[in-house]
Amino acid sequence: MGLSQNEAKMEGWLYTIRSHPLGLQFSRKRYFVLHNHVLRSFKTIPISEKQVFFIFTVYSILDGNNQIKLGACSSEEAAAWIRCLKDVALEEPPPCQAKNFVGSPTMTWPSLRSESTWMKLRKNSVKWPFRSSVHAEATTSDVIAPSHWKIFGCQNGLRLFKEAKDWNSLGGLWDDDPAIMAVGVVDGTSEAIFLALMSLGPSRSEWDYCVYHGSLVECLDGHTDIIHKKLYSDWLPWGMKRRDLLLQRYWRREDDGTYVILYHSVVHKKCPPQSGYVRAHLKSGGYVVTPVNQGQQSTVKHMLAIDWKLWKLYPRLSAARSLTILMLMRVAALRELFKAKRRNSSSICLSREWLRHIHLPQTEKPDDKTDTESDKSIDNKLINNEVEQLASLHVSLSGLNEEPDEFFDVPEESEFSDCDHLESERPGEPSSELPPLNLHQPKLTSAASFVRKLHDLATQKKGYMNLQEVATEDTKLYCYGNSLRKDPTATLPSSWSPGNPFLFLIRGQNYLQDKQKIKANGALMQMVGADWLISEKREDNLGSRLGGIVQNHAAQGGPEFFFIVNFQIPGTPRYTLAMYYMMKSPLEDHPSLYKFVNGDDAYRNSRFKLIPHVSEGSWIAKQSVGKRGSLLGQTLEVHYFRGKNYMEVDVDVASSTVARSVCNLVIGYFSSMVLELAFVIQGNTREELPETLLGTSRLNRVDLSKALVALP
Repeated sequence: MGLSQNEAKMEGWLYTIRSHPLGLQFSRKRYFVLHNHVLRSFKTIPISEKQVFFIFTVYSILDGNNQIKLGACSSEEAAAWIRCLKDVALEEPPPCQAKNFVGSPTMTWPSLRSESTWMKLRKNSVKWPFRSSVHAEATTSDVIAPSHWKIFGCQNGLRLFKEAKDWNSLGGLWDDDPAIMAVGVVDGTSEAIFLALMSLGPSRSEWDYCVYHGSLVECLDGHTDIIHKKLYSDWLPWGMKRRDLLLQRYWRREDDGTYVILYHSVVHKKCPPQSGYVRAHLKSGGYVVTPVNQGQQSTVKHMLAIDWKLWKLYPRLSAARSLTILMLMRVAALRELFKAKRRNSSSICLSREWLRHIHLPQTEKPDDKTDTESDKSIDNKLINNEVEQLASLHVSLSGLNEEPDEFFDVPEESEFSDCDHLESERPGEPSSELPPLNLHQPKLTSAASFVRKLHDLATQKKGYMNLQEVATEDTKLYCYGNSLRKDPTATLPSSWSPGNPFLFLIRGQNYLQDKQKIKANGALMQMVGADWLISEKREDNLGSRLGGIVQNHAAQGGPEFFFIVNFQIPGTPRYTLAMYYMMKSPLEDHPSLYKFVNGDDAYRNSRFKLIPHVSEGSWIAKQSVGKRGSLLGQTLEVHYFRGKNYMEVDVDVASSTVARSVCNLVIGYFSSMVLELAFVIQGNTREELPETLLGTSRLNRVDLSKALVALP
């Protein structure tokens, strides 16, 4: 409690004395803040005065309600704790400690999972998902793949790369305008740089000479939103009309402290094209900020693939490339800003100022009858506590007894006045065809629309028609295991083929000592089928469906054993992507697989690993999917089904907000990318090493509209 002459601020605890209608007096303890001629009262200390914590949750796999939330003072400390907890959870505990992992007489932790969140306590929070919420390996990649980037120059201390124009499997180029990337080293922590890049407030003008105004259009979840950016015109060529961008933004934090921010253009009804602006189309773009030199510096990669909607009279390729490079040069401006701030030793204050101006989802005013909010609101919403506008000066002091205790939001920054430039109007040109934004899925395909229209059938004589009844008329017949066609040439769209096992790295015999991985030399099981289905509900236990390839082999009594991986993709409608693997040798001949099939769910969750790789596709799809192996059961809800001749792993992607956001982002690029997948039973002990790939698959440009309606 004290008064600062420089800021004219006084704060501290006081008691409000109030009178009861019967004449009795009573008091209430409130925290008062006098700042800029405004007196405010709070039930607790304002959030702006509280410390920022990085919250992660430790809970039991067997009982999701058995959990504890822990907070660290920094993201690095939180990440270290999460990593250690996961390592311990994967180890076999001594018998005397198996029932008391956490020292509490009422809580036992037979197995652990963790989810991480970055938040401020009490109504000031935003979720920064760690990619490590799905347990990731320490290595940077589990895939052997050539780089798609080729350096073509160096400018302002930044290396410039362009995406190689590789021919795709159809014999054509992926994009007429290759993406361009700038790479530089910034003297700042990855966290501070991330906050600067996320900011849409006044602090952005200290380094970003391209954007003069940014605003939040809509929050989709705790780490995905829609933002609108208006660009300055003084850095554009003479005669070029002003540009703006409407972007979907997604961000995450990885295990090693790397922050990833991804952008792509969308259409949104709340922000239509504006008069005086030409809306540019960002095909894909973003930042990757990786800490180096013990976290004191960071490597910043900034990529853009943008259609500037230039006049056809311009030399389009050279002009577009020059504009993109000029925009990428912001990394150099960011580097110089951090260099100057480091000299002034004010990086901490800078980070806090940036934090206040990150335009992330904001909650409404809390109800005066409640002092806390649900965990969902805490995870997904951020309230900035700042000084109320001068209009609040007219509120009487007596009103402090009547007004609810509120945390005041930062007032919206007034828009900069539009500058009139003598720019020639661009001739009428059809606007870019962007898919309208859907909060859960891309624009519905014909198959998806078909499912949606089922609700209109309620007015028919029956009053309701089942999906399966319509499916018999409008879809071709198939059996489970062959709804997605096989293409040995790996060139046909909406097809599958066995993947190349030599692309993937797995743990070698001495991995526990040297942490070295080796190239896989084959797969244990052969891929024999795949399903690409659409339905109104989650499809579980496909292996038990009569008429499918699994049950047909079971009826014949053969030695075949099947392993099915079923990805249940969220949305309305729901999609199902399932891969079928088979082997004829006895299960007992493969100890790791035998132990996995006959183990409990806790053991299975600690062993089943996926290694993904986008071999052909856009940069944003490759960054979203990554190339690291991850234990799916560590954060996703996984159901296991054991049949007579099969084992099925059903992965509910909707069970994690992080995975759901990545899926919603990637599924829009599904029809234009080639996805390679490998499945491994992770080896954690000497007896389980070396690892062997269970199976691989290559999914070639799967079209959403080609999904077949799931049969009963």
